[in-house]
Amino acid sequence: MHSNTTPHSWLDLINSYLGWLASGGIAAGTLKLRRYQLERFALEIDKPASEVRLDDVIDYFEGRKWSGATVRSVRAALRGFYRWGCAVGRLDDDPTRLLRPLKHNARVRPPASEASIAEGLASVDRRVRLMVRLGAEVGLRCCEIALVNSGDVFEDLVGYSLVVHGKGGKRRIVPIEPDLALIIARCQGWLFPGQIDGHLSAKYISKLLSRAMSKATGHQLRHRFGTVTYDEGGKDLRAVQELLGHSSLVTTQIYVHVGDAAKRRAAAAAVVRPGVALAS
Repeated sequence: MHSNTTPHSWLDLINSYLGWLASGGIAAGTLKLRRYQLERFALEIDKPASEVRLDDVIDYFEGRKWSGATVRSVRAALRGFYRWGCAVGRLDDDPTRLLRPLKHNARVRPPASEASIAEGLASVDRRVRLMVRLGAEVGLRCCEIALVNSGDVFEDLVGYSLVVHGKGGKRRIVPIEPDLALIIARCQGWLFPGQIDGHLSAKYISKLLSRAMSKATGHQLRHRFGTVTYDEGGKDLRAVQELLGHSSLVTTQIYVHVGDAAKRRAAAAAVVRPGVALAS
């Protein structure tokens, strides 16, 4: 029977590692996640960090029903911890260095349909209607919707914009419609107040959106935003990348869905017209 207390041999190392991460400006949410991942590993592995071997790490992942994103996140936490430990002389060996690279299978999620968006906008909950707009019109993640604050709206010579608090403490600026800007500016604080940290959690926002839209999720609203801004915005992938806050164009491409109509137009361009001679 394992104790629910982080082993003393791990605790000082974990605290020192997180302190090092914090010195580089890592967001509080990321630090909290890394602590959870490392402390959970320490509890289950049941041996000092210096005695962990490659087989222990492999066994830890064996049989887990985790999503690909979770597996990558936990692997990143362990790799970062051991690389730091070896670099500063606190550990002699990095058992994660020989982990085989993960095969990346990007699953392209379809964007939320206009019918799903209409369903969400018909919700009796005013908060949900605003959440749908922030996902579909502004391309916000659920964790970013949770952090929308009246102080994040500003007006310039062109129109209104919203300062978005993204993953990893990154910020970006996204243009918004005047009526949405006015709603946010009038809220005097958090747009979606809650009991934890003053605002609703990303998890709860995701749940509300899934309940309101029977055939779409909150994240699929973001895919809809990426697809529409690309199609209607001059096919400018770099602009879409900036609006979505991606560090890589490869990631942005996942959010740009090629619809059936676009495929038919492309295929029609290759049709041989009557009177066109084909080389034998």
